[in-house]
Amino acid sequence: MAIAITKDNFNESVAQGVSLLDFWAPWCGPCKMQLPIVEELSEELKGTATIAKVNVDEEPELASQFGVMSIPTLILFKDGQPVDKLVGLQSKDSLKAKIQNQL
Repeated sequence: MAIAITKDNFNESVAQGVSLLDFWAPWCGPCKMQLPIVEELSEELKGTATIAKVNVDEEPELASQFGVMSIPTLILFKDGQPVDKLVGLQSKDSLKAKIQNQL
């Protein structure tokens, strides 16, 4: 299960290794299509990468900090630094490949 990120656990969650954060909102149609893909990846990559989601309605500071203008936006982090930003619905295969390239 993808973990929920807040400003309180953000730094701890992305500090080490590879993390994929899905910036989403409950009212966003494409986000509802992205969420099952993110959940599948969290199961498949358990122990390898951190897969997490950020509700932009509840965490506007994080969305603003990373320049999230439209959702879904997925940001890939390596050791706390953003290395890739993907806007719009992404396929499971493309996300998995991008994550594995950073491992």
